[in-house]
Formats: sequence, C-alpha cells, structure tokens
Amino acid sequence: MKPIENSALEAVADIKDGSTLLVGGFGLVGIPENLILALVEKGTKDLTVISNNCGVDDWGLGLLLKNKQIKKMVGSYVGENKEFERQVLSGEIEVDLIPQGTLAERIRAGGAGIPAFYTPAGVGTPIAEGKETRTFNGKEYLLEEGIVADFSLIRAAKGDKAGNLIYNKTARNFNPMIAAAGRVTIAEVEELVEIGELHPDYIHTPGVYVQKMIVGTQEKRIERLTVKQG
Repeated sequence: MKPIENSALEAVADIKDGSTLLVGGFGLVGIPENLILALVEKGTKDLTVISNNCGVDDWGLGLLLKNKQIKKMVGSYVGENKEFERQVLSGEIEVDLIPQGTLAERIRAGGAGIPAFYTPAGVGTPIAEGKETRTFNGKEYLLEEGIVADFSLIRAAKGDKAGNLIYNKTARNFNPMIAAAGRVTIAEVEELVEIGELHPDYIHTPGVYVQKMIVGTQEKRIERLTVKQG
C-alpha cells in the first residue's frame, strides 16, 4: 500500500526551497494540476524545474513562473509563455533549452540508472559547447548525462493503492519516464482503485516507482482551441 495523502498540500510538504523537480505533461496535457497549485500555495521557491515546457501564462507551471518560484527552467519548448520569454530576456531566470528527443532520453536514462549516453543531436551547435564528443562509424556524437531529480510530479488517469498507474492517451507523454527518474515520485490520479483492479498488461508505471499519491479532479484546460470555420 502506498501513502494516499489527504491533500495536494500534504503531498508536496517535503518539497523544500531549492529542490529539483521533474514535472510530467506536454503542453497542458497530463500535467499534475493540483500538485502545481499546491506548490503555488505553499510558496516553495528557488526551484529547478525540468519539464518539456513551462505551461502557459495563467496555468500549469506558468503559475510558478509568474510567482517567481522557479530559479532555473530546463525544457525543450517555450513558445506558449510570454512571461517565460520576458524573464529569460531580462535575465530573471536561468534556462537550459535541450532538443526534445535528448531531453526525453536524458530523463529515461536517469530513471534506468544510465549515467550518460552519446547522441548526434546538437553537434556543431551551441548545445555542444563544453561537452565531450566522440566519433562512431565516422559520425560525431555528444555525451549527454542522465537526469535524476529530487522529486517527480506526475499525473495518471487511474492508479491502484499499490501505486500502479495507467495514463490516458496523450497524457502518456513524459509522465512514465519522469515517474522513474525522481528520488521521490508523487502521483496525482483521477481515479483510485483497489489493488488487483488494474489489468497487469495495461499498467504503464509499476508501483515500485511511486512513493506518494493523491486523488485530484483536474480542469484539463485546452492550451490552444481551434474550431472549424464555416
């Protein structure tokens, strides 16, 4: 049985100022909305956040950004957040932009216990500055290190009381690999069921990776609404 916290605030109580966080989601899909809101309420600051992107101005990680709670952002996309752009240009926040595939593999490697790997992405660009390179079969590669964070915050559609998780459709983006790469993984689930109710073949994240859980209702905002004209 995994600890089922009574509230998101209880779940993030151990996250201190200066912590490093891996946060699941892609855009606004699959983000741990309630855990992020709890960090906003708690006021935890000087955070290093590793996520595909930084949400939008008024939702998701964008709320932490607006409150100046993020010291450094590590991600691969920043195009939907004007406040992020403003803070980067004014030097108010550190940023490390990583090719999306490299970011995904660095997180996966960290969760798998792989300290580093070679990739061709970024060779000959500013991304390669200061990094070790090697040539394999006549092609140059960069050495990239695996990522492990103090805490991983993730969201799943279903979870059982042993911590086994199932993600819904495209919410199965960065969440599974992030679940494995945190020293402490906190899962926000939409529905909690008894042990044995989830078919073993359909489980995406085994409970061994999860240390805490909450049950939360999400708004599931749409990042950019497009409708058919005419």
